[in-house]
Amino acid sequence: MTEFTATVTVRLKRGVLDPEAETTKRALERLGFELSALRAADRFEVDIEADDADEAAARADEMAERLLANPTIHDYEVAVAER
Repeated sequence: MTEFTATVTVRLKRGVLDPEAETTKRALERLGFELSALRAADRFEVDIEADDADEAAARADEMAERLLANPTIHDYEVAVAER
């Protein structure tokens, strides 16, 4: 078995209210930054032992589906790298 780090990035789907991002966007604009949009995201790094990167990605995807993200309101991405 090989050790992999799976990075799962979870963000709200477009159209879902994101008060954290809106507050941060307004604060950045007050500091003089021009933004067209800002979205907040959570990132989870999971160390996984698996036979290959595809198996590690499949396991991380299952984790995202079952716990890390709510598919109704979230989009998520999984990236896998060997440790």
